[in-house]
Amino acid sequence: MTASLFAADQGAGSKAIVLLHGFGGCHEIWGEVISSLSPSRRVLAYDLPGHGLSLDFPAAGPAKVAAGALLADLSVRGLTRVHLVGHSMGGAIATLMALAQPQRVASLTLLAPGGFGPEINGPLLRRFARARDRSAIRKCLAAMSGPGCVPAERMLDVLRHMRARSGQVEKLVEIAAAMTRDDRQGVIPRDRLDGLDMPVMVVWGTDDAVLPFSQADDLPAHFHVHHVLEAGHMLVEEAPGLVAEIIRRNTNRRATRRRRELAAAAG
Repeated sequence: MTASLFAADQGAGSKAIVLLHGFGGCHEIWGEVISSLSPSRRVLAYDLPGHGLSLDFPAAGPAKVAAGALLADLSVRGLTRVHLVGHSMGGAIATLMALAQPQRVASLTLLAPGGFGPEINGPLLRRFARARDRSAIRKCLAAMSGPGCVPAERMLDVLRHMRARSGQVEKLVEIAAAMTRDDRQGVIPRDRLDGLDMPVMVVWGTDDAVLPFSQADDLPAHFHVHHVLEAGHMLVEEAPGLVAEIIRRNTNRRATRRRRELAAAAG
């Protein structure tokens, strides 16, 4: 509803789940995950600023800009409290949203999130940004996926179609250059993460070639961490059924660390 910001909005129910894709993706990558979630849940899959149908969003690129835009859009839609799910760059954005307005985030599910450590495979992401045809996209997806994972033809079609829009590849190149400057990424301070008291699940493939799964080490004790053996960075495409199950599990968790502490103190 916010100008130039697109979300595919489907389903109904009191529980709203917001899906944020990773760099170079779009809302359509969540298709199999959405089909595995209960129809009684409302699901919004966004195109992040600078991607897909949100290509023309002003000042698109920085994660903080995206976080603010998404919070504003959710307000326009009348959604005061949502379950956030973010992959890679979308994970960094989801985390910033939760830090900015924690009262609006019922749970946080992060799939190989950006911003949890400085290491990042800059050359691969910049190559992915430049990829226009099916062959180039396929090679990048294969490099970002786990061993033996073959990129789905449907995904190749989705990404090729997205990148055919005028200005899309150029925008991706611009975002990638800023995001991977000096082959390092910006880091969200760990002490800020400790203040998040909603249910948090962090999921990481052990063969991630973009962001090392060791970035999930030493997270706050109340974060739940799930390692996916032999999976790469593209968890949404590699294991959609598992991702959907993890989303269901985390959105059904109710007790937060702070509530448990208050209950213990009262007892």
